[in-house]
Amino acid sequence: MVNIIMVSSDFSKRIAALQDMIDSSSHIVFFWWAWVSTESWVPDFRSKDGLYNQHDVQFDSYQPEYLLSHSCLYRDTKVFFEYYRQKLDCRGIKPNITHKKLAELEKVWKLTSVITQNIDWLHQKAWSKRVLEIHWTTQRVYCDKCGKRYNPDILFTDKRAIPLCDCWGLLRPDVTLYEEQLPADAWNQAMIDLRTADLLIIWWTSLMVYPANALIQYYRWDKLVIINRDPTSQDSYADLVFHEGLGEVFSALKI
Repeated sequence: MVNIIMVSSDFSKRIAALQDMIDSSSHIVFFWWAWVSTESWVPDFRSKDGLYNQHDVQFDSYQPEYLLSHSCLYRDTKVFFEYYRQKLDCRGIKPNITHKKLAELEKVWKLTSVITQNIDWLHQKAWSKRVLEIHWTTQRVYCDKCGKRYNPDILFTDKRAIPLCDCWGLLRPDVTLYEEQLPADAWNQAMIDLRTADLLIIWWTSLMVYPANALIQYYRWDKLVIINRDPTSQDSYADLVFHEGLGEVFSALKI
């Protein structure tokens, strides 16, 4: 159960406690439900400033989940790609301090993996090697007919409303859309890493996305740290809770 003194204590004391946890651990897993990349100015989906709350007259007649669904891709294809191009272009975004510190933790053999719903590939840009993308990524594009791979920029640079392959198949991002199956390999590896982790750090703002939120049950509850600006329903299960931003927390750590 959570140490109430630690939750409400001075920030420096909580950082010292987290530093001790990291120093004494050798199989750390970082698992997030909201976008780590929000501090790189990439919007998340469900926060008050997220993509689902950025009202655009062109998309107001559609449910937010529908715009990133398998049905929209194949039923309202032009709408899907217009939304994708307007809202999910992360080409100029750079990794933030959290991405970089996690990569450093991996280099010193502390971090086992990053389990992420993030689709912007910023962990890899920061040189993290073991990133388990349970929603895949915008950084791969393929033809749904012949399987040919394309540079992911094509979805933003192609002037056609609907990007097509030479075989006339549809070019699509290698992202797990609503109504599609999560990638089995990433899911299974995430379960293994959670079972063997001795410290789990969660950036937790939403528990609405199933089945990704069910992965937590595979952790053996050794040491749990939750970082989130607002209180969560799971704070009472954590050993240490931060209501500060990720960048503030990771900037204070020594790797």
